[in-house]
Amino acid sequence: MENDWDAVIIGGGVAGLSAAQMLGRSRRRTLVIDGGMPRNRFASHMHGVLGHDGTPPTGLLATGRDECRAYGVEFAAGAVAALVDEGDRLRVTRDDGSVDTARAVVIATGIRDELPDVPGLREQWGRTVLHCPYCHGWEVAGRRLAVLATPAAGLHQVELVRQLSDDVTVFTTAPVDESAAARLTARDIRIVTARVLAAHGRDGALAITTEGGEEFVVDALFTGGEPSIDLGFAAGVELVRADDPGAPLVADLRGATSHPRVFAAGNVTAPYGNVPLSMGSGSMAGAGVNAMLVAEDFARAVEDRTAARNAAWEERYATEERFWSGRVNATMAAVAAGLEPGTALDVGSGEGGDAVWLAERGWRATGVDVSATAVRRAAALAESRGVDADFRVGDGAASVPGEFDLVLASFLHSWEADFPRLRLLRDAADRVAPGGRLLIVSHAAAPPWARELPEHAPVMRTPDEELALLALDESEWQPEIVEIRRREATAPDGAAAHLDDGVLLLRRIG
Repeated sequence: MENDWDAVIIGGGVAGLSAAQMLGRSRRRTLVIDGGMPRNRFASHMHGVLGHDGTPPTGLLATGRDECRAYGVEFAAGAVAALVDEGDRLRVTRDDGSVDTARAVVIATGIRDELPDVPGLREQWGRTVLHCPYCHGWEVAGRRLAVLATPAAGLHQVELVRQLSDDVTVFTTAPVDESAAARLTARDIRIVTARVLAAHGRDGALAITTEGGEEFVVDALFTGGEPSIDLGFAAGVELVRADDPGAPLVADLRGATSHPRVFAAGNVTAPYGNVPLSMGSGSMAGAGVNAMLVAEDFARAVEDRTAARNAAWEERYATEERFWSGRVNATMAAVAAGLEPGTALDVGSGEGGDAVWLAERGWRATGVDVSATAVRRAAALAESRGVDADFRVGDGAASVPGEFDLVLASFLHSWEADFPRLRLLRDAADRVAPGGRLLIVSHAAAPPWARELPEHAPVMRTPDEELALLALDESEWQPEIVEIRRREATAPDGAAAHLDDGVLLLRRIG
């Protein structure tokens, strides 16, 4: 579908573009929705960005968009109005009413700096009013500097600015305790406790007026804005937010949030992060999304393959009036005859011969098979024999709740190369109750009349090999029978022959 994406990235700043680049390079169909309002849009140059020192922020973003487009990433201008969970997709509604769906979303909308309520600060923001000594300090070093202390930055920002110049003034209306005052005055920092009323540009400098009518002229004023993070559009996915200033999204190192399909990067998770940090978190979020999608792709492939395999078994049963004889397997019966009856689960029960035999001997038997036709026939067989046995459709023991005194798997083979035999047998072991037993009867060798087997013939292993591959906890499982038993049979041409059955009987002692 045209508007269905692997990933939609909300926000086209450095974090969003870094995520998009990783996803584009991973051949993911990716859309970036960008409102065109990056946090550093007021700055003419970036600093502290290795390899890009002095580059205009707009230039970096333009280069980033070009790089992303080279990998197939698409862009749309606008903002997101709503984000809604629809199960295996997220519905992204833009403010113009258009709708996109995505398997994953990266929120990289950044923050808005709420400046102190002083007239003139916003007009000079990014010019003579600055926020980060690391981003802007070198350019004003050695000049007349001031700090408007706020709860967000405190006096820490003052100490950082003092590293840049010997001429530093701090404006604060908050009480400065004796210890803090001693630290500041020891470094020749002037403390002004009068409230700042206004600031305005003057010949490339900044004139600051205080409540007492005094005016201070400085070359730059540093102040920390309160971070504001607007995530109203994401209310429908109920993301966990931190108690830090601005209530940023909680995300791990891969950008994963509390929602399995929502990732986040940049200042929306780290309000005080600089450009390199935002780029790095965006890159990790893009990789995190791709890793999640890769895992989901493989899981879906397994589900599809399993569904196809189960459909093939159903077709095999449905196209035959009766697939098996309905008689119990002789090798299984010989082993089970010596066991005390209890609860039993027959995995791959087919048309019910083994489970019905167990029920006739006092076992409370349950059979599970992927074929609905086989299950119906098994239930009919139990009814005709006058026994109570439960048969259900399911994919192995994992689809049946509870624990059993005996879990049986007889000739659980398939001609499919990727048949998950070991997984099914381990699932069967998980359903054995303490003190109960796992009985596996298998083909230990090909029939003597089969001189050549097809390429994808079932793998036939000895019981010793099977036991080693199961890798069950030796402290929890005690082998009781690990052997090959010969069973008399008749070859297709009517001649007397034999089959080798592998028998593995394990008791759960844990």
